[in-house]
Amino acid sequence: MDRAGPITQAPLLSLPATYLDGLNPEQRLAVEHGVGIAAACPLLVIAGAGSGKTNTLAHRVAHLLVNGADPRRILLMTFSRRAAAEMTRRVERIARKVMGDSAGVMTSALSWAGTFHGIGARLLREHAEQIGLDQAFTIHDREDSADLINLVRHDLGFSRTESRFPTKGTCLSIYSRCVNAETELDQVLGAAFPWCAGWSAELKALFAGYVEAKQRQNVLDYDDLLLYWAQTMAEPALAADIGGRFDHVLVDEYQDTNRLQSSILLALKPGGIGLTVVGDDAQSIYSFRAATVRNILDFPQQFSPPARIVTLDRNYRSTQPILAAANGVIDLAAERFTKNLWTDRTSGARPQLVGVRDEADQARYIVERILDNREGGSTLKQQAVLFRTSSHSGPLEIELTRRNIPFVKFGGLKFLDAAHIKDMLALLRFVQNPRDRVAGFRLMQLMQGVGPTSAQRALDFIDAAADPIAALARAPAPPRAGDDWRAFIETVIELRAGSGGWPAEMERVRLWYEPQLDRIHEDAATRRADLIQLEQIAGGYPSRERFLTELTLDPPDATSDQAGVPLLDEDYLILSTIHSAKGQEWKSVYVLNVVDGCMPSDLGTGTSAEIEEERRLLYVAMTRAKDDLHLVVPQRFFTHGQNAQGDRHVYGSRSRFIPDRLLNLFERVSWPPATAETIAARQGPRIDIGARMRGMWR
Repeated sequence: MDRAGPITQAPLLSLPATYLDGLNPEQRLAVEHGVGIAAACPLLVIAGAGSGKTNTLAHRVAHLLVNGADPRRILLMTFSRRAAAEMTRRVERIARKVMGDSAGVMTSALSWAGTFHGIGARLLREHAEQIGLDQAFTIHDREDSADLINLVRHDLGFSRTESRFPTKGTCLSIYSRCVNAETELDQVLGAAFPWCAGWSAELKALFAGYVEAKQRQNVLDYDDLLLYWAQTMAEPALAADIGGRFDHVLVDEYQDTNRLQSSILLALKPGGIGLTVVGDDAQSIYSFRAATVRNILDFPQQFSPPARIVTLDRNYRSTQPILAAANGVIDLAAERFTKNLWTDRTSGARPQLVGVRDEADQARYIVERILDNREGGSTLKQQAVLFRTSSHSGPLEIELTRRNIPFVKFGGLKFLDAAHIKDMLALLRFVQNPRDRVAGFRLMQLMQGVGPTSAQRALDFIDAAADPIAALARAPAPPRAGDDWRAFIETVIELRAGSGGWPAEMERVRLWYEPQLDRIHEDAATRRADLIQLEQIAGGYPSRERFLTELTLDPPDATSDQAGVPLLDEDYLILSTIHSAKGQEWKSVYVLNVVDGCMPSDLGTGTSAEIEEERRLLYVAMTRAKDDLHLVVPQRFFTHGQNAQGDRHVYGSRSRFIPDRLLNLFERVSWPPATAETIAARQGPRIDIGARMRGMWR
């Protein structure tokens, strides 16, 4: 951190705060809380869906700056680096109204704006020597962590057990849940992984070996960034140093934090002075990541005096009938902060509760409505179809493809999960930290003639060397690698020396990798465009270390974020899981399979806490809609995961989250609409087949 003297900025209290005139009374209360008052209590802002949460938080930061706060002593934590960047831009626009051109200087000094993991990585590098870390550590993403835990799993003999041992992904999930929820292994196994409970002793040995392997290789995983930070804050001297750096700590989306993040926050500001958290308990839907709604529910009473609560319940997104229905659903929650969203946006149209026969009719209904809306002036991009689980959209995707309607599905392959991107990053990570065996193992096997045994032998050769790169140059070349090995060694030495400079060395990495790409992948031309994009992204980072750290912790949007090929159409429909839709809004929203078994999921009804989260999930889906909301209820739907010839289906009943007492908040619709023929068919059979059958034997 920059420890230079304070930026000289006189408070502008004498000027009228006209830049706050656009806020409603509750927003303004949150913005002005404690500014200029040294003994202010902590602040909890309960920000309902569509209530202007981001705008309020940006105004609060701007208000602090306008009133003389040092921007270098403000810590702002969001859940993505992009959100932090957008927040900073908003702060500058607001502050510029009062401060003029000097607003840019002040907001540029907001250097401590980012994610929990990103801020943690920076602080750990700064304090590495004090806590026994090598400052040059690299960070594993989830897939790399799973690969490393699998290597340890294999070394311990757990891949050859008589009965099936948990997979590497399951092992990593168990480990991550223990760390982030600060919960003992046996308790985690009993609550979330009961089928693994018999392996408790083996899992403890595996996790001990995994931790030792990470320390030998000088790598940290996602969870370590929080765990090491929390352990650092457990030392009073370090906690006082780190907490003392910041006068103001502001946290967005607090309902999505886990216990480890909460403990870090409380250690930063144990008395709560200067602490602001913003969130909505009704939108806490990430327990599968160990997030807990208890953090926000219990926050006020963790301080003395208790935190002040400001509730933002005016909605600027949806019509009043949509809000009435959403309020009705969440009002049945077992525990929550009292909050009923309201708006000035009146409408006579209630959200529709649409009954259909099956998933095929569900798909046809949605396509017809989407096309009707398009003819009425709404673009496809202004409409979204949301679902509980990615597999639920299968029949709809078929119908959209058949009708030639372009769509993008979110929740597919992430940019960093693509094999060719991971290959490029493996070379950079190995150069940065040659003890990273996962990166080296992947990298070496890209070359023709180098298999797992050869790669393992080379990594073992450099393992104990003081200079691993020099040792690699002396290592015996794999017998079948040929010139590829020599070119690889030359590339690694050149990159390690840094002679090309950053980000120019990205081109050197790409030129080495492209021959491997052409040999390994049939669609090399398409993938090469992603490599060029990665090279361009690298130009936005000051160093290789910052690039690897921030790209791993907060990957950028790219073509591969979508679960299909990039579209050339200028307009397309949005398909999204509800989890991926959080924070978004559309003019028209369609929610699939609003039936028990899908919502709530049949896997999410084991405990009352799980059922409450499923309720919040439906609430989040409903509050994405601005003008038009359709909840579709198929009478029967196929169970997912069956083979293509399967015919397993279940008969569904309307979701328990919409009981009879809430039906007056919806317009109930049956589709297809009744015609004269269907009405006649319902009135009775026209052919008495039974009589014919009896007559056959007379």
